[in-house]
Amino acid sequence: MPPEPIRVLIADDHPVVRDGLRGMFARGGDIEVVGEASDGREAVDRALALEPDVVLMDLRMPGTDGVTAIRELASLGASARVLVLTTYDTDSDVLPAIEAGASGYLLKDASPEELRRAIRAAHEGGTVLAPSVASVLMAQVRRPAAAGPLSERELEVLSLIAKGRGNRETAAELFISEATVKTHLMHVYAKLEVNDRAAAVAVAYERGLLQPKGR
Repeated sequence: MPPEPIRVLIADDHPVVRDGLRGMFARGGDIEVVGEASDGREAVDRALALEPDVVLMDLRMPGTDGVTAIRELASLGASARVLVLTTYDTDSDVLPAIEAGASGYLLKDASPEELRRAIRAAHEGGTVLAPSVASVLMAQVRRPAAAGPLSERELEVLSLIAKGRGNRETAAELFISEATVKTHLMHVYAKLEVNDRAAAVAVAYERGLLQPKGR
């Protein structure tokens, strides 16, 4: 028997985009569109009701935007993987989407086969990024960070690490991806000028960034 098709929900506020994607997948065979949504709020509701394998999520939609929807799906424990499909690849679009829990990020100029491969990869637990998006993330990771204080999220991550949580446990507790946890830790290491988590925790206690147990 052939494998079950990958069930996809399309979230985009433009009907012509949704129609085009539905028509494209109808010719593919291994991908089935099980529903559509015109904004983030509807995407969350449909994803919970239809339980698709993958949600194709636009970011800039009226009402509830894509990032908010991604974050809400993660907080609700939705099983669907979210693949962003948008026109925008700026820092202000890419970073919040990845931090919210997106499994991949493609631009709308991707070819049909690229999109199909990305959906398959997301369904299998992988991550696919458009080249320009990968460049944005690499630039963010490489950006000098030592001059600034730890952000609130970085302190949250470091606090959980200090309590013995692993990356997966930290990601689950904060409703973010493991990749995002690793990125935050890289920033923490740079800011504290250390090379590993044990040293980061020790320096954080020394500087009063973390409070020892019992205080």
